[in-house]
Amino acid sequence: MMSSQQIRQTFLHFFATRQHTIVPSAPIVVKNDPTLMFTNAGMNQFKDWFLGHTPPDFPRVADTQKCLRVSGKHNDLEEVGHDTYHHTMFEMLGNWSFGDYFKPEAIAWAWELLTEVYKIDTERLYVTYFEGHASERLEADAEALTIWRQFLPDRRILRGSRKDNFWEMGDVGPCGPCSEIHVDLRDDAERTRIDGAALVNQGHPQVVELWNLVFIQYNRKANGMLELLPKKHVDTGMGFERLCMLLQGKQSNYDTDVFQPIIREIVRLCGKTYNAHPEETVAMRVIADHLRACSFSIADGQLPSNAKAGYVIRRILRRAVRYGYTFLGFHEPFICRLVPTLVAEMGAAYPELQARQTLIEQVIREEETTFLRTLETGIRLLDSVMEKNTETKMISGKDAFQLYDTYGFPIDLTELMAREKGFGVDMPTFEKELEDQKQRSRNAAATEESDWITVRPAEQTTFVGYDTTAESVRIVRYRRVKTRNKEQVQLVFDRTPFYGESGGQVGDSGAIDNGKERIAILDTKKENNLIIHIADALPADLTDDFTAQVDVARRQAIACNHTATHLLHYALRSVLGTHVEQKGSLVHPDYLRFDFSHFQKVTDEEIRRVEHLVNTLIRANHPLEEHRRLPIAAAQAMGAMALFGEKYEAEVRVVRYGESIELCGGTHVRATGDIGFFRIIGESAIASGVRRIEAVSAANAEALIDSLQDMIRNVGLLFNNSHNLVQSIRKVISDNALLEKQVAAFVAERVQQLKERLQRQLQVINGYHVAVLPINIPPDMVKDLAFRIRNVQPTLIFVGGVVHDGKPSLTVALSDDLVEKGLDASRIVREAAKEIDGGGGGQKFLATAGGKKADGLQRAIDKAVAAATGE
Repeated sequence: MMSSQQIRQTFLHFFATRQHTIVPSAPIVVKNDPTLMFTNAGMNQFKDWFLGHTPPDFPRVADTQKCLRVSGKHNDLEEVGHDTYHHTMFEMLGNWSFGDYFKPEAIAWAWELLTEVYKIDTERLYVTYFEGHASERLEADAEALTIWRQFLPDRRILRGSRKDNFWEMGDVGPCGPCSEIHVDLRDDAERTRIDGAALVNQGHPQVVELWNLVFIQYNRKANGMLELLPKKHVDTGMGFERLCMLLQGKQSNYDTDVFQPIIREIVRLCGKTYNAHPEETVAMRVIADHLRACSFSIADGQLPSNAKAGYVIRRILRRAVRYGYTFLGFHEPFICRLVPTLVAEMGAAYPELQARQTLIEQVIREEETTFLRTLETGIRLLDSVMEKNTETKMISGKDAFQLYDTYGFPIDLTELMAREKGFGVDMPTFEKELEDQKQRSRNAAATEESDWITVRPAEQTTFVGYDTTAESVRIVRYRRVKTRNKEQVQLVFDRTPFYGESGGQVGDSGAIDNGKERIAILDTKKENNLIIHIADALPADLTDDFTAQVDVARRQAIACNHTATHLLHYALRSVLGTHVEQKGSLVHPDYLRFDFSHFQKVTDEEIRRVEHLVNTLIRANHPLEEHRRLPIAAAQAMGAMALFGEKYEAEVRVVRYGESIELCGGTHVRATGDIGFFRIIGESAIASGVRRIEAVSAANAEALIDSLQDMIRNVGLLFNNSHNLVQSIRKVISDNALLEKQVAAFVAERVQQLKERLQRQLQVINGYHVAVLPINIPPDMVKDLAFRIRNVQPTLIFVGGVVHDGKPSLTVALSDDLVEKGLDASRIVREAAKEIDGGGGGQKFLATAGGKKADGLQRAIDKAVAAATGE
């Protein structure tokens, strides 16, 4: 039986011997593509080649690509663990042709690899071809049908619908018919009883798609029309985990050697048996799957967070924690303890796992710890919600959504815990709240894009911005983009001095001018390597020649901050250690932000040393040493560090200032002296093991020093320009602390006097001793008084109503004896607070409420007394 490593290597070797260049997997996290957060298919890293933005480096390519499908139309999250073959993170084996071979070779090689190399029983294989689509005037893929008939009888060649057999990159762009290869894994008796052809694409867990051969020959335009591409391409993708299941004779992907080592470790840690109980088995599968997704994403630089891709990773990780917590009894961090097993199994194929193992473990451990605390908080909140609804035995959809949205408490866990205590959950209202939130997000991000209109042919834009900030340009294409009822235009030039936002550096702004009109360039973006210039209007004459002029002052400020970022990276590694690696950055004209690996707070002394070293490098006035097209191996030999999670071309740009050497495509100063001055303005933690520094340079650093000096001068004036300002401030703080103690003592004495007064004036109503506060005092004094007086009598009821800063508040306290007899201060205060147009709550023995209508306060007091005494 072939191991998963052998299966992977066999695939790559097969295509290498057929003149395919074997390329490494792209990072699982996508950058510079607004349409994707994660790589969800093998073709993603070749998108520029398919779209024609850049010419292909190779005519034939093969690889194994790590993919993640958890959002958008490719979302397998909910199926994970419940069936045998869906995953969040998976490997996609693929081979591609860019204008080279087409259907005959792609089909023949696929058949040869499966049947002659992997020795798969041909009787178990079925294939599909595109049957055509009348409304789009698309004919059936007769060419694919004819080729397949060389290998298979017609009974195993099936017609496929547009849904299953016509592949599209998106709403617009390259597309074409495809042929799927399916495998029937059922036993012989089942295969005899029901023909596998009837189960293809019907969701049967043992009749599954194995390989998809896509023949890209059309381009879909924004109006839905199709046009033939000038060059035809092949894009194939085969699920690695499914192939391992087939070749290893298993009925589930989770039973292969891809997952079993992880599952065995889960079994060891939890003490339960795999495949003994369905819920526990699903939990183990979910954890094994989600461990892979999170570990690969963290290794590629995507840390869990509350936004975009980071939120997706956090959600996956929390889902795994929740399954372990609910079904396997894990109440302490455990997923982090599975990382070594994953690295041992997959580290050889994906060295980024080995290199980032410590970071992966620490980030996951911190996330687990935080979420386990969230679960405990959520359980307490859920108990409180159920306590309020003991009569209806129903948790409202709004409460369930608040637990989910505000506190991160999973809705399925809410349902499970509610069911255990005999409660229901108003799921229709919850779903409506969730859909409303999604709709708000969709509306905020809704964008309509027209087709690109070609003005003149050009293969790709030449960027000249390293050498000049002004250049003669021509418009080669444009499109209109409408967002939030605002229409803008996007322009592509044949050459441009404008830097498109990428690599953490913001895009340039400026203008284009033809002597007759001037069009402002508001921003410059980079979309799949295409440099796009954003403007509010089109020029009157699109065919004219223009002068493109970058905003030089803004570009220089950006360049200062970008070079300062490089110097900061070097200084941090020098001061803190070589474990420091960049984890993210933002280069803006006003400031810079730098995220880096480090497992403790950077001390004030270390920050000062870093600042001093950066400013020393600035004063040294190191000139820019630039290598624009250097082989990546030569760049690394120079000392440039390649970052995991970044995709590099075969040739890279190296930027060097003295000992600082970086792989970088951004714009920089001619020499470090141009920066002038550098100052750190903040240091914080953004994730476990990741710190963030914010800093300013050049004119903004001067402005910071000016503002600090002005502040010190103004504070000095408050202290009569004291010669020892620090000592004067300390004396004021000391004097204030003494006064606070004296005030606290006075307040305590005043509260005690009020308590004694109320004790003397207790009213007896229906056998209850009632104390009603007779004067207006601050709310915190009311609460202190309530605690002191509530147990002076076994049947004591305290009600205090005051107005503070124009807002009424109400406090109710009960003795312990009354609480034991069933009285509830929280319920009493909520009802009474309606008189002041407010609400509140608390515990059974003491509760408070605030409101808006001060004129209803006496009615609220009376209502509370009546409710407590039964009047």
